[in-house]
Amino acid sequence: MAASVWKVVGKAAGAVRRTCLVAAALRHYSPSKALLAPGFPGSLWKLGKLNHVAIAVPDLDKATALYRDVLGAQVSAPVPLPEHGVYTVFVELGNTKLELLHPLGDKSPIAGFLQKNKSGGMHHICIEVDDINAAIADLKEKKIRTLSEQPRTGAHGKPVMFLHPKDCDGVLVELEEA
Repeated sequence: MAASVWKVVGKAAGAVRRTCLVAAALRHYSPSKALLAPGFPGSLWKLGKLNHVAIAVPDLDKATALYRDVLGAQVSAPVPLPEHGVYTVFVELGNTKLELLHPLGDKSPIAGFLQKNKSGGMHHICIEVDDINAAIADLKEKKIRTLSEQPRTGAHGKPVMFLHPKDCDGVLVELEEA
């Protein structure tokens, strides 16, 4: 019986050693260098947190009431963004936001989206970056197309850039400088 106990103790000691090695490696882990091949230079920009998920809605008042009155969320007042052709309402969720989008004018990209999707739906995701100009330059070099030449001011008053959905697995991605 003593031999089998020592066998178990030996296996446990080996597991503890492996766990200690992993813990030591994690202490030296650098997210900015994660998953880079040896000799590959680190990125000059960093992807941050999810800022919001945007939902195109055919009836902004109805959608606002759903999130505010039925679901109990804190909801902003509608804000017109003529440069983007939309009205926006932000729904606070604690760890992120929903952005309700409604057309502002006939040439609104949201009007076109709603013609194809009558009841609305997810329009894009927005992810923060620490340096939008470095991110754009790097992504263009990696053959990711942008929907405009230069960043524009977004709903939060910060520079934003949209990436072409065909280059992002069918998802319209907005980058926003944090």
